[in-house]
Amino acid sequence: MDIYKATIGLEIHAELATQTKMFCDSKNDPDEQMPNVNICPICMGYPGTLPVINKEAVRHVLRMGVALGGEISDFTEFDRKNYFYPDIPKGYQISQYKYPLVKGGSLNGVTLTRIHLEEDTARSTHKDNYSLVDFNRAGVPLMELVTEPVIHTPEEASKFAKELQLLLQTLEAGEANMEKGEMRVEANISVSKTNDLGTKVEVKNLNSFRAVERAIAYEIKRHIDLLENGEAVTQETRGWNETKEETFSQRVKEDSHDYRYFPDPDLPKLKISEIPAFLPSHLKTHLPELPWDKRKRLIEKVLIKPEDAEVFVRNPNWGKYFESFVAIFGNDAKKIQTVSNYITSDLAGLVKKDSETSFESVDLEPKIPSENFGALMSMVFGGSISSRGAKDILAMMYSSDEKDPQVLALTNNLLQKSDEGDLRVIANEVINTNPTVVADFKSGKESALQFLVGQGMKLSKGSANPEVLKDLIKSIIS
Repeated sequence: MDIYKATIGLEIHAELATQTKMFCDSKNDPDEQMPNVNICPICMGYPGTLPVINKEAVRHVLRMGVALGGEISDFTEFDRKNYFYPDIPKGYQISQYKYPLVKGGSLNGVTLTRIHLEEDTARSTHKDNYSLVDFNRAGVPLMELVTEPVIHTPEEASKFAKELQLLLQTLEAGEANMEKGEMRVEANISVSKTNDLGTKVEVKNLNSFRAVERAIAYEIKRHIDLLENGEAVTQETRGWNETKEETFSQRVKEDSHDYRYFPDPDLPKLKISEIPAFLPSHLKTHLPELPWDKRKRLIEKVLIKPEDAEVFVRNPNWGKYFESFVAIFGNDAKKIQTVSNYITSDLAGLVKKDSETSFESVDLEPKIPSENFGALMSMVFGGSISSRGAKDILAMMYSSDEKDPQVLALTNNLLQKSDEGDLRVIANEVINTNPTVVADFKSGKESALQFLVGQGMKLSKGSANPEVLKDLIKSIIS
């Protein structure tokens, strides 16, 4: 109902791309299929072992903080978060509490509270009457980002998570593959009739953008139904059942004091300003072009459509492919827009029809080398082939071993005819067989001319240069 206001805050965990785990030298390999092989006494929590901080994991989080405009903490430390569960071998998780690496910042207009580092838990698999635990993931570096409760719709939450995933990938901080559990979203949701926050419920481990939207929408409706029936919303942690598309209660929500945080005595405090490679000024100069900056450049300077820009921003392979033509055709807005259209429409259509993998993962260069695609575009701009012919040639280039568009155009008789002598014969035939349409054009009906050109293109089987043909028809009629 419109009288209710939903307020949402997100907690997003993302595994970081490092060679080793957060506090030991066990391999960080998200693709390992054999359980319990990337483990050691440290990540298994054996007594007497000492953790060592992974410098690369710290650097990843600091770069995220700089990119998001957050405040890099000069002093930071790690804490023990105490709770007992089979996926926590030590009986506590090393995390950060009072002194996170990053405070503040924003993304997509959403204000951030903090970004900190912790170690991931093991992976549990539950069977009918028993559970299995794989400790390969235990101790993997995990970035946790917490937003302020300033999101109000499921769509806004999903859009934020997508942009964060893109930033992680752009900075090469992590793949953030949600299907593999490399990025997990938790949503804190409350509903109220006033500006005050209602009772907060946390929905954990949402592993797809679709799940983020649907779980939040479901929970908002559940809260409203309870309030409308005069019932109270219970503060708790809930899970998401993908099959039933509904949340379910897991446990009463804990508060921070339930975890009995205290500084980890085995790990040193960090003074960021004493580490030159971690200084914000140094990190900022080594950032790549950020997604929002690239999006703005492509739309405002390269002058392509926003929807095309989004394809090139979200798909690095496709973005790199397109950028190779900006240097060639970028000074001519019409030409680079045409290149963009052919890639995002015609070439994308071929990929979607053919590919068994995800659209984003396809590398265009082996399919149609950029050199050959550029040659095809030059043929279009030079008028040697028609738009229809270019589409046909592109399909042939994609599906065959022959990648040279000039060869394909000659072999398949797709070169446009621009010789006035040949085209004059076609123009005269069109005019003689369509006297009524010719009369319409003479009386000022411009669409009649397009019809005549179309008839001429049919007679030439698409080989005529439409501009030359149009000029000839006009000159003959007048």
